[in-house]
Amino acid sequence: MTTKKLELEAMSLDDLWSLHEEISGILSARIKAEKQELEKRLAVLGGGMGTFANSLAGPEISPTGKPRRKYPRVLPKYRNPQTSETWSGRGKRPRWLVAAIKSGRKIEEFRLGETNSRVRQRA
Repeated sequence: MTTKKLELEAMSLDDLWSLHEEISGILSARIKAEKQELEKRLAVLGGGMGTFANSLAGPEISPTGKPRRKYPRVLPKYRNPQTSETWSGRGKRPRWLVAAIKSGRKIEEFRLGETNSRVRQRA
């Protein structure tokens, strides 16, 4: 064991706690100073924390400067019965669906809603 570790083990609980509080205060001050320095650098680069925070919180703005319109939520139309993953039918097909179709299954087998319940009743 090193000498410093032996010294710490020999200290009383009150001494260790006061050392902990002192270290926490020093770390807090250094973290605040580092944060201020990073904010200054960001402001020099042209962004600033205000614009960065606003871009995270507010609606997305298109390159033309207009806010992007909100789209309605799309409900899922297909479900993977093994993992319960869903797909709305928009965009690229998920891997699980592509693999199932390649293995010979039909996309209608994974459809949710009325059509899927009718298929199950006939079977």
